[in-house]
Amino acid sequence: AARGLLRASGGGAGDAPAGGEPTLRHRRAASAFALSTVPLLALLVYGLFGSPDLPGQPQAARVAAARGEAGDLAGAVARIEAHLARSPDDGRGWEVLAPVYLRVGRTDDAVKAYEAALRLLGDNAVRLSDYGEAVVTAGDGVVSDKARAAFEKALGLDPKAVKARFYLARAAEQDGDRTLARTRYAEIEASSPPDAPWLPAVRNSLARLDGRTPPAGPPGLSEEQASAVRGMVEGLDRRLAGQGGSPEEWGRLVRAYAVMGDRPRAQDALARARAALGPDPARLAPVEDVAREAGLVP
Repeated sequence: AARGLLRASGGGAGDAPAGGEPTLRHRRAASAFALSTVPLLALLVYGLFGSPDLPGQPQAARVAAARGEAGDLAGAVARIEAHLARSPDDGRGWEVLAPVYLRVGRTDDAVKAYEAALRLLGDNAVRLSDYGEAVVTAGDGVVSDKARAAFEKALGLDPKAVKARFYLARAAEQDGDRTLARTRYAEIEASSPPDAPWLPAVRNSLARLDGRTPPAGPPGLSEEQASAVRGMVEGLDRRLAGQGGSPEEWGRLVRAYAVMGDRPRAQDALARARAALGPDPARLAPVEDVAREAGLVP
């Protein structure tokens, strides 16, 4: 039903999450930035360590809590989808549904729902920023050209739009322009109230650019979990270096380093992928696509 609904609205749909997925799919995000700036590889860590909102609960309690919240969300999604099946031109309905899709991990559906809302309700800075964030989330944390265009348009409507400013700072960082990235992050920090929920993500980014260890690792992860993410990426790197791998695996490695803000290692992984996979353009295409999305090549 959801796929047909999204097709009727003018877009496709992603798959609904299967039962038993990591609890991140069903958790309440501490902030929009925290959800969308955690690399997709970190989802595996949440599956191993549990939801960061439930740090002290045993596994059985975490599973029970996740099931309860998942049921509530599933009911909310079903109700909104039923309404939109009857009234597909209700732009406000699509705008309400989009962040729910994002929260349950249906990122492609979230992108399409935001596109429907923009088409029906028109542009404003908040709507464009939320849409861009969904595009980033669906793209494993990479700020693609499509996302940048949305954020830049949002800033044209509201130069103070924090979410758009944050992701354009992240885009500069992914492009390797550390000076511009640092300036943008610092401007956000200076203009934000002391209790702003996005400040931890901004300060982590500044610490990384300054060569300091971020106080809590990637947004939303404990130091132990952040270390696990790094270990997973490094393990993939060692395996590909020793045994080789598919184009998709090399692409995941390039993307992981890019999302982590480690441009030199992303470029090194890209060079090694090209050497390992040979000159066949079709075989290299998945890796080159990732490199372009990450701003590693023109």
